[in-house]
Amino acid sequence: MGGLENGATYNQNSVPSTNKTGLSPDSIINLDQGDPTLFEPYWRKMGDKCTLVIGGCDLMSYFSDIGNICWFLQPQLGDAIKGLHRAVGNAVTDGRHFVVGTGSTQLFMAAIYALSSPSASHPVSLVAAAPYYSGYKDQAEFLRSGLYKWEGDARTFDKDGPYIEVVTSPNNPDGAIREAVVNLGEGKLVYDLAYYWPQYTPITHPLDHDIMLFTFSKCTGHAGSRIGWALVKDREVARKMTEYMQISSIGVSKESQLRAAKILGVLSEGCQHFRTAASENFFEYSHRIMRERWESLQNVVKNSKIFSLPRFPQDFCNFTGKYTDSNPAFAWLHSKEDIDWESLLREHKIIGRSGEKFGADQKYVRISMFSPPEAFTLFLERLSAIIDITNGNLAGGEESSVIECS
Repeated sequence: MGGLENGATYNQNSVPSTNKTGLSPDSIINLDQGDPTLFEPYWRKMGDKCTLVIGGCDLMSYFSDIGNICWFLQPQLGDAIKGLHRAVGNAVTDGRHFVVGTGSTQLFMAAIYALSSPSASHPVSLVAAAPYYSGYKDQAEFLRSGLYKWEGDARTFDKDGPYIEVVTSPNNPDGAIREAVVNLGEGKLVYDLAYYWPQYTPITHPLDHDIMLFTFSKCTGHAGSRIGWALVKDREVARKMTEYMQISSIGVSKESQLRAAKILGVLSEGCQHFRTAASENFFEYSHRIMRERWESLQNVVKNSKIFSLPRFPQDFCNFTGKYTDSNPAFAWLHSKEDIDWESLLREHKIIGRSGEKFGADQKYVRISMFSPPEAFTLFLERLSAIIDITNGNLAGGEESSVIECS
């Protein structure tokens, strides 16, 4: 999951990722949010292929398919989701129940609700291995439900009784490929697979888990449509997730569903021409853009004596048919010195998200790789200046300090 996470809000004094105006040397660069407008040029190039016309008398009923467990799922979207997973090869869809939600955030809450027991004497424990997505804790604690309780890092969890472990793979914030870590008898798993797409990581095999969450926003970049989907093995779990959606929002916007179906269909069609001269498939385009960004960032960070980035080995991608790199949506910067990364960046007019919000410490910071090109270029310039300062302090025998940029 991603987006305006963990209470992030729009700040008119910063440069959000949707800002299309020129930047000044004094502009604040907001790299806190995972807003994927980076991919907008590709979809603009598609022109009318993704255009959808909806009449004033269309889509007026609450209901879409009363014979389906998820009765508000538009059949066109279900077909498009199945076709895309088949084309990419990243998830098993046969024998699964499809549940659509208002982004994967709502589906995450629906999954927790479905896996909890109202008759239990104690709330079920909810855990994720640190560093974990910063939104899980806030979402779990927001309603102060008696059904579940956030217990933090799965690596240190040792309580008896039922628990739910959320496995994010590739992980947000550090891009690592994850599996469950608790492995106790009464556990249930929810797999958040928002970034298991070819632009971010090699697709090594189709995943086959009980509950798998995906989101339209990170697949194609269309965060504003607020569409996510869950692939669920168990019928009763799918029914309870649908019940949660019915109570919380009485379904999901049909207009958004049909727009998503249209765009996913165009994406799947492009996959048929992959590795041909016909056109550049979206996954080829987005992988190239992400790869270029990571190479630029790595070239800057390698000059630092104290800062580092995670290393990702190449793996064989079944979708591309070759060994490819991982290009995570976020950079997980680390300092071996005792530096408050978030505060240091703010002194240089860069907004990142502290590692403390991910169950780590302040020597880590998460940086979005989705910013507009001019904002990303300015970020690299400022980061390079920070590295020059910290390297100079070390050479001079001084403690690393926060120095404001002019």
